[in-house]
Amino acid sequence: MRKANDYKHRKVLVVEDHTGLAELLEEELQDAGMQARQVENAEKATALLKRWKPDLVVSDLRLPGMDGLGLLEQVKTLADPPLFLIITAFGSVEQAVSALKAGADDFLTKPLDLEHFIHVVKRLLTLRELRQQVEGFKEALGNEDFHGMVGHSEGMRELYSQIQRVAPASGPVLVLGESGTGKELVARAVHALSERADAAFLAVNCAGIPEALMESEFFGHEEGSFTGSKGSRDGLFLEASGGTLFLDEIAEMPLALQSKLLRILQDGKVRRVGANVEEDVDVRIVAATHQDLEEAVKEGRFREDLFYRLETFQLQVPPLRERGEDVELLAHRFLNLMNTRTGKQVRGFTPAALTKLTGYSYPGNVRELQNAMERAVTFCDREKIRPEDLPRRMRDDTAGSNPEGMSLPSEWMTPGEILPLAEMEKRYIQQVLESTGGNKKKASELLGITRKTLYSRLE
Repeated sequence: MRKANDYKHRKVLVVEDHTGLAELLEEELQDAGMQARQVENAEKATALLKRWKPDLVVSDLRLPGMDGLGLLEQVKTLADPPLFLIITAFGSVEQAVSALKAGADDFLTKPLDLEHFIHVVKRLLTLRELRQQVEGFKEALGNEDFHGMVGHSEGMRELYSQIQRVAPASGPVLVLGESGTGKELVARAVHALSERADAAFLAVNCAGIPEALMESEFFGHEEGSFTGSKGSRDGLFLEASGGTLFLDEIAEMPLALQSKLLRILQDGKVRRVGANVEEDVDVRIVAATHQDLEEAVKEGRFREDLFYRLETFQLQVPPLRERGEDVELLAHRFLNLMNTRTGKQVRGFTPAALTKLTGYSYPGNVRELQNAMERAVTFCDREKIRPEDLPRRMRDDTAGSNPEGMSLPSEWMTPGEILPLAEMEKRYIQQVLESTGGNKKKASELLGITRKTLYSRLE
């Protein structure tokens, strides 16, 4: 059984023209831990629905002006309609059937048994929560249709668009981004959308190959070309011929090999170690690094001519901290993935856990979030992930709670004054907006919430 405060984020609107009953129901709902408001007619309810957005509407069937069924029709036109519970003193089977056919989620008759009423309300709120969870999973899965990449933030939409424009070309591609952002997924998407999609895609981490073996690994060798070599071998460039070769951490490639890579890009020829002749090779290079290549060029660690050749098509993968609205989507995606792997049935996140997840800065980017979800699902022993299931660094991180070190103005409260949390939140959001000059995108990033959530809070 849920505790009352499990429903503290749920909103219930009571539409009842009998003032005494409306106030009683409002109080009962609030005592049960919910946010509740009451209005006396459908017209006021319709106006309130646009800015308050309840999870459930409890409406009398007979109301002055528009009746309950008319209000139900209005509610069902909303983008994310709340559930609808009809109550009436004129209960009958016919009325119940009419209300349910019109889209009502349940039907109660007066006089109401208050305990049963609260039970029905909680059941409906739980139903809405389950539906939202299912939609979250569907959305997470549905956004995997761009070649394994998940996200619909502005930065990711721009990246998808650039990939689609770059993929059909034939020149090399340079993918830049911090560690853990998913640069290999970008490379695979470029390959999948190119004319080489049916040919090989080979990925190699330049930092993972010993320097003494690099030349042989990349270019191949002839038998007996060096001590211990047995037989001849094609290198990675020849193996990937006709397809794509992904060179991750390209900045770690030694200068001597950088020169040979430049030759391949310019002439399309490769010479095995120990060979006297060159072989034609048709391979598209996609290179990636988390380092600043321009700085590496200045320091003499990277060839300037190779840099300019590679940057013909440059793709920048945004860090997760700049993709605030994607965090919850990714978290659901990884939660679903871990449920499948472990056979568990963790249904989602508590509001407190989501606050921690969306307010964290993610220095390890998407990879860090995926690892955190693996840990959370492993340790979760309830139906939802709680803050204590998350890694300690996420639980303890407070970067998102006080943007840019701002303090709470003393004029907010007079001595001895206790403000409702919602009012404190409202004033704090307004201060953050003022600090950003009204820039809602920047404000949402500072607050660690999505712009959709910010708009909702402002309303």
